[in-house]
Order: sequence, then C-alpha cells, then structure tokens
Amino acid sequence: MDFSQTLRATRQRRHLSQLDLALRAGTTQRHLSFMESGRSRPGRTMVVRLGESMELPLRERNDLLLSAGYAPVYPQTPLDDPSLEHVRTALGHILAGHLPYPAIVVDAGHDLVLANDAFGLLTEGVAEHLLRPPVNVLRLSLHPEGLAPRIVNLAQWARHILDRIPHDDLYDELSGYVPHAAPGPDHVGFAAPIRLRSTLGELRLTTTITTFATALDVTVAELKLEAFLPADTTTAALLAG
Repeated sequence: MDFSQTLRATRQRRHLSQLDLALRAGTTQRHLSFMESGRSRPGRTMVVRLGESMELPLRERNDLLLSAGYAPVYPQTPLDDPSLEHVRTALGHILAGHLPYPAIVVDAGHDLVLANDAFGLLTEGVAEHLLRPPVNVLRLSLHPEGLAPRIVNLAQWARHILDRIPHDDLYDELSGYVPHAAPGPDHVGFAAPIRLRSTLGELRLTTTITTFATALDVTVAELKLEAFLPADTTTAALLAG
C-alpha cells in the first residue's frame, strides 16, 4: 500500500477518527483527509508525528516512513552490537536479580534471547530439538514434546497464550497442539497462572511482562522480559529450596 492507504488503514486499526488523530498530531482534519486521499504529500516530520500520535511500535513507524518515500528514522541494531552492551548488561542484572524464580527475554517473534539459570526448571524433559536456537518459547510451551505434558491446566494456559498473538502461521500451529476449550466462567482474558509439574513438585506461577517503553531502537523496543512469580506460598517455598 502507498502512504495514503497505509495511513488510513493504520488509523482505523487504532480506532481513531480523523479528528482524533489530527488533534493528536497537531494538524487539521482537512489536512489529514487530504493526506489519506493522496491529495497532499506530508513532510518527513509530519509522518514521524503521525506515527507517534498513533503510538505505533517503532518498526511500524519506520514502515510508515518508507511508504511515504522517506528513510527509516529508528535504527535496528543487532543485540550483540557493542553499542547495546549497556542493554545486555542491564538485562543480565535483572535476570540474575529475579533468581530463584525463572525469567526470560524474548524478541518480537517470541524467540528466546536470554534466560536466567532457573529457566532450566521449566524445560525439564523437553525434547532437544525444541531447545535448538532459535527457541520459540510459545512453541516450547504448547508443543507435545515441550512443556505441555507437564502443564496441569493446559487448556487454560493455551487460551492465555493464543489470546495474546495474531492469527498467523504460528497461531495455526500452536492451536493445533491443544484441544479446543471454550473459556470457563473464571476466564478473565488477560491472566492465567500456569500449574506446572516439576521435580520439586507442582508449581503455580504467574507472569509479568516488562518492555523498554522509551527505547528508540527497534531491536530494544521489541524485547520483552517475562518474569515468573510464585502464585502461592507453597511454590515460593519450593523455589526458594
């Protein structure tokens, strides 16, 4: 799609009216209408402002710029680049500080980037081929040779995962691993503790997800740190060991 089509489709996907977006971006509804119809070609600064006003992920802001004929503004630096050493160091400290509880860092494709030593507790008995890089943590969770046989509440946990991802090839693969189950009366749509059998006993874990909200690099902005926390005192005692 060209810029006008991309802008209109993106605005509608974000559930914004032309007036809403115009006010956010500091322009007029008329000007925005002209941009969406192709009658007005925006400057680079305006495209950047529109991306910010729609609160787009950095990758999508770059795509919006490209559709308008401008070079991307936000860099995409490999995580092992020396310039991101401070990010790797910070993540290492966070992961180590979360012990004895498991914690991982994943990228935009849900592939494992980093993990602390407690992650091994989650991967007990997992097939070796699922642990070869790149390790997709969602596949690892729901695959029949992954964590799935040890998850007591598999249907509930699977629904928690599937509700969080787009309907793409990965969704189709993962949904084929688990039986369909309609959400029960206790389904809240955004949180589900995982009940996992382990050599320590049954663990009940909740998760929190942290992102770099102020990052200006695509790679860093797409990283997610997922920390597992004990959902009851029994699990806390087992992990404290």
